[in-house]
Amino acid sequence: MNIYFPNGQRDSERLNYKLGFYNEFLKYADDLKDKGKKIIICGDVNTAHKEIDLARPKENINTSGFLPVEREWMDKFVEHGYIDTFREFNKDGGHYTYWDPITRARERNVGWRIDYFFISPNLSKNLKKAFIMSDVMGSDHCPLGIEIEI
Repeated sequence: MNIYFPNGQRDSERLNYKLGFYNEFLKYADDLKDKGKKIIICGDVNTAHKEIDLARPKENINTSGFLPVEREWMDKFVEHGYIDTFREFNKDGGHYTYWDPITRARERNVGWRIDYFFISPNLSKNLKKAFIMSDVMGSDHCPLGIEIEI
């Protein structure tokens, strides 16, 4: 699945929509997982999961994309068994997938990791590599990828 998850920054109504989407998506993914399907989820989740996933976590604690309620959903998603592929190979900070173009944040690497590849547990042994291509320009986001061996 390649998904753009809603952004919640406009107002509380939009944030509630985002959280509702998250919950419905989790039900859908769990239904597939419970049927034994092998699942790869790629997309802009619009939430940085952990402090390590953005350059300035303290300054953004009250910003949509890093709100505690959004991060709690990410915790729940991982607790359901979905694997953050990049973190399987890299536990360091400083790796981002989005930078604010207005402030030229990319030049200073002041970014957010809000784009992910997640896989279901039944693909964990097939995961060989996960990476972020931060040197590829052309957008306020950069490409990321995984290698799966079948």
